[in-house]
Amino acid sequence: MKLTDMKSAEERNKALAEKVTSFAEKAKKHDEEGTFPFDNFNALKEIGYPALTIPKKYGGLGISLTEMLKHQETIAKADGSTALSIGWHMGITKQLGENDIWDKATYQSFAQEVINTGALLNNAASEPATGSPTRGGRPETVAEKNADGWIINGRKNFTTLAPILTYFVVSASIDGTDQVGNFLIRRDRNGVSIDETWDSIGMKATGSHDLVLENVQVDADDLVQYLTPGNKPAAGWLLHIPACYLGIARAAQEYAIDFATSYSPNSIKGTISELPNIKQKLGEMELHVLQSSHFLYAVAKKWDESNEDTRQTMKPELGAVKLSVVNQALKIVDLAMRVVGARSLSQKNPLQRYYRDVRAGLHNPPMDDMTVMQLATKSINRG
Repeated sequence: MKLTDMKSAEERNKALAEKVTSFAEKAKKHDEEGTFPFDNFNALKEIGYPALTIPKKYGGLGISLTEMLKHQETIAKADGSTALSIGWHMGITKQLGENDIWDKATYQSFAQEVINTGALLNNAASEPATGSPTRGGRPETVAEKNADGWIINGRKNFTTLAPILTYFVVSASIDGTDQVGNFLIRRDRNGVSIDETWDSIGMKATGSHDLVLENVQVDADDLVQYLTPGNKPAAGWLLHIPACYLGIARAAQEYAIDFATSYSPNSIKGTISELPNIKQKLGEMELHVLQSSHFLYAVAKKWDESNEDTRQTMKPELGAVKLSVVNQALKIVDLAMRVVGARSLSQKNPLQRYYRDVRAGLHNPPMDDMTVMQLATKSINRG
């Protein structure tokens, strides 16, 4: 049964939780071998997960941001790499459909493919020379107009989901102009290839390789959006990032609790969970989890219930959620490792993977320094 056939968010999340149980079992193998979890994404396609954020007017379920984040957290608790990866597709698909950013016929065609086959999409915006696209660098990837549409040449790095994407949304400078556009490129176009460069020690199974474009011919209407340089609008869907890291932190917390309530060295009676120093760490973890969860879902609820004018005032809040949740996730995993002790560094122990994975959150957008500057400006303007 597909998630789209279920009546409530709770029912969908329960079914999803059951489906992703196997992801946790396979995460160790994919992490150690540096392989991509195709089987995880096929499992998500089987239950129609990629179509949940497509708006109802295009044939999807049009779930709320809050529901999307709950699902993303559930996936992340099983496997952070899979959650972060699919989160980009889910969020971008939601944003594009709700805001009618593309031509409606183009989005409808894409949406139908997602519904029918589980087609996946992600932005390809980062480049070695420009760094994070949030910093405003002009793409060195170039689109040159010709009689058949556009010829595109360039290289994009950090292209998450590269092994399985159906579509790449590629930012490119338009030759001979000051304009930058997003181009919708199918992976089966001639000249599209993947250079398997991803060698990160964290989020190893995201398949965030380089996308290489060599004289790729696309149609005229594959230019789906002109990009405005400078300050980007508030984007609630980016909360999939902190939702992912909260899920990983919950997995670490659960492991530490299970360990503390079962480990009984012969030097004490009962388990180490009864020791004051261990209780202190377990309590601190719970505090961080509660703070993160309340902050994340309170802001998501506000986004869901607000009009567009209010949403566009929320950029500092959205950044604050990401900064807070990711940094608290780091603390939670660290505390879990302190509870478990030296064996948490064993390659067989999932905590060392959680530790490496949550570090990656520091480098997902928005960056902490940019968020702090936005919060400073907000506080000054309020005064």
